[in-house]
Amino acid sequence: MAANVNLVSSRIDYRSIVFDVIALSFIYFVPSLSHLFNVPIYLVEPMRIMLILAMVHTSKTNAYLIALTLPLFSFLISSHPNIFKGLIMTGELLLNVWLFFEISKRVTNQFAAMLSAIVISKLIYYLMKFALISFVVIESGLISTPIYLQVITSLIFSGYVFLMLRRRKSENNSAQ
Repeated sequence: MAANVNLVSSRIDYRSIVFDVIALSFIYFVPSLSHLFNVPIYLVEPMRIMLILAMVHTSKTNAYLIALTLPLFSFLISSHPNIFKGLIMTGELLLNVWLFFEISKRVTNQFAAMLSAIVISKLIYYLMKFALISFVVIESGLISTPIYLQVITSLIFSGYVFLMLRRRKSENNSAQ
């Protein structure tokens, strides 16, 4: 029996579980925090922040889980975004994860890999959003977050990934 308990506990990634609870809590409280501080926090892409943190500080599998669940969770707790926009957001976040790991296999510069992944996934997102607007599936403007903010956040996120992964690499090299 004790061997079974040890086997099960060795498979559980507590770091990812704690991260996921924090990420879901953060997304849950974004509307309240925005209201409390009178700052539109959604403009800095809180879901992408959680996704980037998951990609850097947990596992690849957990990053996919975060990408898949955050828009759904947001829809379930606040009915925002609507189901169609939530689906394309999910697709964008999943594509962001996949692109980053695929580009990282071919490019050594993690800043360039993350920036490319973000830009490409955003372009696909806007293409899908344009199609949904054109077919009157959703009624909203094409671009709700100013482009300059998207550029700034993308550069910050990419810089964070670059610094964290470079730091991890140097720690691994010094440990050997």
